[in-house]
Amino acid sequence: MKAIAVVDKNWGIGKEGGLLFSLPADMKFFRETTTGATVVMGKKTLASFPGGRPLKNRTNIVIDSKCLHDGCVTVKNLDELFAVLNDVKGEVYVIGGAMTYRSLLPYCEEALITKVDASGGADVFLDNLEKLPQWSMTSMSEPVETNGYTIRFTVYRNNRVLSPVSEKK
Repeated sequence: MKAIAVVDKNWGIGKEGGLLFSLPADMKFFRETTTGATVVMGKKTLASFPGGRPLKNRTNIVIDSKCLHDGCVTVKNLDELFAVLNDVKGEVYVIGGAMTYRSLLPYCEEALITKVDASGGADVFLDNLEKLPQWSMTSMSEPVETNGYTIRFTVYRNNRVLSPVSEKK
């Protein structure tokens, strides 16, 4: 499992239920990386998509203890998620939001982080992987200009990945 996110200088990821920036180069990267894969998100992330609809050409898994979501696999908790993921073939990406990242980052072997050289006034944040000893940056792209912002595509590796344990019932 991998995480994929955009962060500002303060590791902010969102504001008032939406993204901090409009970054065409990052959207292209996200689309190319996750198309055909399984994406895992919380209900607020799903609600932030146009029309609250799932992403096309991906298996969408939503963690929500109360509601089912059309076009998505809905799981109530991490145990249910891990049971579902046991049967998933191919890549799995955690795409947000903050609570979902916080819960699942320990189980991710990599985090694909697009860093924006700006502050976006965020009200939700990703843990700063540079301050967590189990995470180390393994690559960073050259700067890319997109929509007036400078971004870099980075990859972090988790050197102490937790193994999910789900009980089969």
